[in-house]
Amino acid sequence: MAIESPVQIALELRSLYLVTGSNSGVGLAIVRAFCKHFGENGAVYLTARNEERGMQAVEVLKKEGLNPRFHLLEVDDVSSMEMLRDDIKTEHGGLDILVNNAGIAYKGNPPMSEQAVGSIKTNYHGVRLMTDTFLPIMRDGGRITHVAGLSAPMAYYRLSEELQERFKQVSTVQDVTNLMNGLIEATKIGDHVQKGWPDWAYGPSKLGVVALTKIQGENVSKDSSKKDVLINCCCPGYVATGMTTHHTGENAKHRLTPDQGADTPVYLSLLPAGTTDIQGKFLYKREIKDFFTVDIRPITYM
Repeated sequence: MAIESPVQIALELRSLYLVTGSNSGVGLAIVRAFCKHFGENGAVYLTARNEERGMQAVEVLKKEGLNPRFHLLEVDDVSSMEMLRDDIKTEHGGLDILVNNAGIAYKGNPPMSEQAVGSIKTNYHGVRLMTDTFLPIMRDGGRITHVAGLSAPMAYYRLSEELQERFKQVSTVQDVTNLMNGLIEATKIGDHVQKGWPDWAYGPSKLGVVALTKIQGENVSKDSSKKDVLINCCCPGYVATGMTTHHTGENAKHRLTPDQGADTPVYLSLLPAGTTDIQGKFLYKREIKDFFTVDIRPITYM
């Protein structure tokens, strides 16, 4: 009788999950949900750029009776991504679910050029490069979910009509990257508002993620080597996390818990086999919100 290799066994389990930026907040809640979903029948990787904080998060979940694995990951560093990818491929043969949750939001009021460079590097390029790095080892039926936000449509509605049209018409990843680079260059000169951008970097960086998702979804659908692989993005809602601790006012009283914020990212990641109507989409509360086509400005986080 032939002896099955670890790779063959892993392919049959089909339950290898990876969540970026998951030592706290929504990312940690997503890991918790996956661990509960699979129990001992799979492996869920909790990742962080700081080993101490990552291991502390693992211990939190272990006290809850869960058993995530930990791996260092810096989404601003391609070599870090490649190291994790190679480790996963060697041990498990491939990946089933990737959730790109890692992101940054600046507090205070640093120079707009600094905000643009940092926000786009992590929030946009981090997602783009993670997908490029891990897509080759995604198994059939895989799911890739990017965490964006309602800040994306908010930023879109603040753009000039010319820039709105450019976002509507993107057809390649490079088109989206060119838009992100355009914002960076405009902030360095200081004329980004005159060129039609809002005086805000976080929202446009997440808008870039939504536009990127659209292209990635179209591309993977045409890739015959990837069967039933879906790439989507979503807003987790207005969640009480480290990014929002400084918020005050009436709206801040209604923030979701991280576990509530994990609902839509987990929903997208567990879409059943054969799903064809949710590809390259942006979702909020499990519903598709195509703000490039339909005006959704009345929507709120409440």
